[in-house]
Amino acid sequence: MSTASAMRAYKGPALFSFGFRPFFLFGSLWGALVAPLWVYVLAHGGDLSDRIGLDWHIHEMLFGYVAAIVGGFLLTAVPNWTGRYPVIGARLAGLFALWAAGRAAMLLPGLDRLLVAAIDGAYLLALSAVIWREVVAGRNWRNLVVALAITGLAASNIAFHLRPEAIGLDVAVRTGFTAVVLLLVLIGGRVTPSFTRNWLARQKPGRLPAAASRFDALVIGVTILALAGWIVKPDLAGVGLALAAAGALNLLRLARWAGWRTATQPLVWILHLGYAWLGVGLVLLGLAVMGAPFAPSAGLHALTVGAMGVMILAVTTRAARGHTGHELSAGAGTLLLYVLINAAALVRVAGGLWSDIYGLALILSSGLWAAALLGFVAIYGPMLSQPRLRN
Repeated sequence: MSTASAMRAYKGPALFSFGFRPFFLFGSLWGALVAPLWVYVLAHGGDLSDRIGLDWHIHEMLFGYVAAIVGGFLLTAVPNWTGRYPVIGARLAGLFALWAAGRAAMLLPGLDRLLVAAIDGAYLLALSAVIWREVVAGRNWRNLVVALAITGLAASNIAFHLRPEAIGLDVAVRTGFTAVVLLLVLIGGRVTPSFTRNWLARQKPGRLPAAASRFDALVIGVTILALAGWIVKPDLAGVGLALAAAGALNLLRLARWAGWRTATQPLVWILHLGYAWLGVGLVLLGLAVMGAPFAPSAGLHALTVGAMGVMILAVTTRAARGHTGHELSAGAGTLLLYVLINAAALVRVAGGLWSDIYGLALILSSGLWAAALLGFVAIYGPMLSQPRLRN
């Protein structure tokens, strides 16, 4: 049964009629709460300070918020890649319940660390199993690397909780971080030129994005090697050089996609802007590793708030409109979301570049971030929770 046929045959709650619906909605809501809650506890302390610290913030942004959006995207995209029946209804509700249980386990006091690991780890392990099953059953070998990235994200989450001496917390975080960046390079590197080509072919005769070539494979390979080196030796100057080179190559890759020709279509140019943050983030991180006079957090937050935040908002707004039957156009509200999320990234990166404004940048950036994601929930929540428009 095709994806469209499955959606028409489904008779349950609209929220569980497709993977993007619950995970985009509640993942965004959770992401909007995590950053300002951590900043508040950081500034004021209180009873929550024993549970909501820097480790919690890192974990919940990476393995809570980002993992939810990644799950929603893949549960929607993989059926289109493989031609197989999507995970919907009770099975989707079960996956979502695993994710929600993980968020609760990370907040509840007094739980044994192994129990928290089991509860929180279940969602990504289940998602990984689903993606592997679909890719293998559909013989969709092109996306084996996507399945590997999700497995890496799941494994790094377990390592975060167990913290084996041979790995350590920082290695677990860098591995999970790398898995997400790899997904951005792979999937962002497909959808950005594809959506750009489709729009330009209809609207503007002229130059189209360059077709995928060996150069793209080179960029992906260099990026993987640079990030692998960063996982193992994050302070090595040679690794910093590799990261900066990977960033420059990704920016050159982006330039081949004719993004400047999409200035009148926000749903397209926002993808280019998100990918630009990826290149900038890798360059800044590489320069910091090589000894530049600014904190590595500048590059890390260009990659998280910038690349991940902007690209996620680009994908969630477009997918929410397209898969619910709404017109693929960005109104004033959506444009405001794009401005807010990019402003959050700019301010947060500035706080890493100039230590004198770090505290103010942290507060302002978290507010802008929360405003962007809460704005998404307010504008797109009704689309995600109600039945698809008939068209």
